[in-house]
Formats: sequence, C-alpha cells, structure tokens
Amino acid sequence: MSADTHVDIAALAASVRRFMTERVAPHVQQWDAAGEFPRTLYREAAGLGILGLGYPEELGGTPAPYALRNALAVAMSRWGASGGVLAGLFSHNIGLPPVLHHGTDRLQQEVIPGVLRGDKIAALAITEPGGGSDVAALRTRARRDGDAWVIDGEKVFITSGMRADWITVAVRTGEPGARGTSGISVIVVPGEAPGLARTRLDKMGWLCSDTARLHFDGARVPARYLVGEEGAGFRMIMGNFNGERMAMAAMALGFAQACYDEALAWARERQAFGSALVEKQVIRHKLVDMQMRIHASEAWLNAVTALADSDWSPVPPPVPGTSKLESDPDLIAQVCMLKNHATRTMQFCADQAVQILGGMGYMRGTKSERIYREVKVMMIGAGAEEVMKDLAARQLGL
Repeated sequence: MSADTHVDIAALAASVRRFMTERVAPHVQQWDAAGEFPRTLYREAAGLGILGLGYPEELGGTPAPYALRNALAVAMSRWGASGGVLAGLFSHNIGLPPVLHHGTDRLQQEVIPGVLRGDKIAALAITEPGGGSDVAALRTRARRDGDAWVIDGEKVFITSGMRADWITVAVRTGEPGARGTSGISVIVVPGEAPGLARTRLDKMGWLCSDTARLHFDGARVPARYLVGEEGAGFRMIMGNFNGERMAMAAMALGFAQACYDEALAWARERQAFGSALVEKQVIRHKLVDMQMRIHASEAWLNAVTALADSDWSPVPPPVPGTSKLESDPDLIAQVCMLKNHATRTMQFCADQAVQILGGMGYMRGTKSERIYREVKVMMIGAGAEEVMKDLAARQLGL
C-alpha cells in the first residue's frame, strides 16, 4: 500500500478478524501449552500487511495514522483473545521505533525490512533486575573498544528475548559512575552476538510469548549499531514508551470486548433455575456494567487517538522527538491516564466474565480465564499504574 492510498479501517479490521478467528484463536490453547507459537505466523501477518503499519514504504512498511493502528490492535485483541500472541508478534513495535526515528540509514536498512517481512524478530531490552520502571537506574554498561561496543550487564522480562534476531538495548556509556538520565545510550545487539546469553522465564500469562532474562558478558557489537548520538538514549526511550502505552490501551479495550462477547454468549446459552442466565437481572446488570466501561474506554481512546493524529503525516517529522505524542504534555498525560483506565476496564470485564461463566470460567480454554491471568501484565507493562499516575501529574503541572 502506498502512502497516498486510502486504507479502509473497516475492511482491514474485517481481514484481521478473519486472520485471528481462523489462524490464531483455534490454536492459542495449544500454543500456550507449548510456550510458543510458530515463527511462520510472522510471515502470515506480514503478508496481510499488518506488521509494517506505521513504517515507511522504503523500508517495506505502510505509513499509517494511530487511528488505523489502534483499530488494528482492538480487533486483534478482541478476536484473538491472546496477549501472548500479540506481545510476541508485535514486539518489533517497541524494538524498532528508536532505530526508525534515530538510527542511520544504513542501520535502518540492515535491521527493519527483514523484520517487517516476518523473516526476523525484534525486541526491546530496557528493564533490569534492580530497576523496573526506573529507567534512570539502569546499570548495564557499554564501553567503546576500537570499532566495537562491549556490553556487560543484565536485562529481565524481555518479550521475544529468547528468539529475537535484533535486540534494541538501553545501556550506560561514557565515564564510569554516571547516574540518572545522563550517559544512557541505545545500541542494537544482534541475537547471535558473542557474549550474549538468554534464559527463559516462566510467567502467569502471555504463555505463548517467550520472555527472557538476558546476560551480557563482554558482548561485542559493531560500533555502527549505536542508535543516534551517544548519551541521548533516555529521551528516545521515553518517547518510545508513549506509543507503546497507547497501543496497550487499545489492546486492553479489545480484550475487554472479548470478555463481554464470551460472557454474553454463555449467558444466552446457559440454563439455570428454569431459564437462561441472561434472564436473571443480576446477570444483565453485570453485562451492562461491562458495556458502560467498554464504551467509556472506547470514547477516550478515540479522543486521544484523534489528538495524536492531529499532526500526523506520512513523512516523519524532520526533527526526531517532536511529534505531539512525544512532546505535548497534555497528550502524554492523557495517554498515561488512558492506559490506566483501559486496563482497569479489562480487569473489571475479565472478572465479571469469569463470574458469569462460573466454574467454566475457571477452566483453561475459555478466553475469559486466559485474559483474567493476563490483566496484571497489562497494568504493569510499559509503566506500572503508579508510575503512570505520577507521570500524568507532572505533565499536568500538579
């Protein structure tokens, strides 16, 4: 699709619905049990045109506003009902943006096209065992040694970390002893880099996405894999988080809708005390409460999306970091609050759906049971609720 081609959101959402209901949803339980999904799924998604949304044509992508990308996230979440699939399939959407917005042309051409074709997998590595949401506390170090960077340290909770071919890593460079936001840089590390070791982690949810602990022991990386300027990484990371948070809000809305769909279908089928569950006032009220929260989150997502798209152009801004999503305090605050609100909606709907399904809601194989377990990572990932509230307060001048 070219940049000037009108993309029909409804048509793409319908294609995505078919893809998720036919190629993903029937297999999720099996993939969860296996702890992974087939790598061929990346190529199938790329063939549908969804891996490259938001990327330039010259790199194999399709420029797209957030309205299109968020509609896609909602549809994939609703009809696939698997955070693990989406986390793994779209880990490049948090791993590649720093390369896209700040990397050299050579680095972009080397890394991005293969990922958008579904041939390679990209990941982002920021979180550390002692850091969590406090990016300024990261301790992984990179020192220059001739024509290479040598990296020592650890990262944890890295989505797609076990099988990623490219890992965008936040490190400390410069003089030893640097603290806070100074001296943070971003380096792309090839998956086969010598000195890189990976350990798989076991999780509550997102079972079919691999999550890893990464250990860098003198890992050598060519100097050209530095992203942007040395020491300018903190702002790159913060700007990257805002897009991830909005995407997670869209995903949370889709998962809430999936819970409602399953609960409504069950309530219409299940007979109890002489009539269908949906005939019981208490069940109808639960369904209405779910719809109230879903519609509120949807309206807020649409409003924030419109704000983020108000300066959208198929051509990225000439100065990286100047888009509204990266620089507008009110919009950043809205994104933080929206993520909290949407994930709370997901939490409420998952809880109510499991309650309506009763014993069946406690069984593996139902969408609501899986989503119930996946709620917490949505409320923590890309910034925990508490961090989101504090960041929103600062952006609002409170």
